[in-house]
Amino acid sequence: MPPNKPERSICLFCGSRTGTAPHHLAEAEALGAGLADAGFGLVYGAGDLGLMGAAARAAKSAGGQVTGFIPRHLLAMEVGNPGIDALIVTETMHERKKLMFGNSDAVVALPGGPGTLDELIEVLTWRQIGLHQRPIVLVSPKGYWQPLLSLIDHVIGHGFADPGFRDYLDVVESADEAVVRLKAHLID
Repeated sequence: MPPNKPERSICLFCGSRTGTAPHHLAEAEALGAGLADAGFGLVYGAGDLGLMGAAARAAKSAGGQVTGFIPRHLLAMEVGNPGIDALIVTETMHERKKLMFGNSDAVVALPGGPGTLDELIEVLTWRQIGLHQRPIVLVSPKGYWQPLLSLIDHVIGHGFADPGFRDYLDVVESADEAVVRLKAHLID
């Protein structure tokens, strides 16, 4: 992390695409700006595309510090963002996720696809097995993540996870609510 690291940083998982619903892009921009306004640094996958690029640009525009981690093989595909404070190139996806998480105090997930699901499930699993107690905020605008939440309830209902597993997720509908929850978890 850069030497002027903010007191608290938030790891963002989200799509490297914008998706088909315009409100997803608006939420990414609102989250980036909201995190910066709250004094949180943004740690993310370093791409300049999709929701992640939008969130990073919004955070930078609002005066926030942005640190990105990207595997070498994705530099061209995800277009490593040259306008961020620190761009760290990793050798593997596993190293990327480990460093993103290790340089943050909480996780927030916006809408995304398979990569976002992979990242989110991994940090949930790490919490389940006691590797961390960090807040995990899931932003589900217009019910985007409801199918995942139903699947988690299904897994719990069939005895493959404890009922408390669902409580690891702090589910909100908007970026603004996410920032409020992160402040409550980390500052208040």
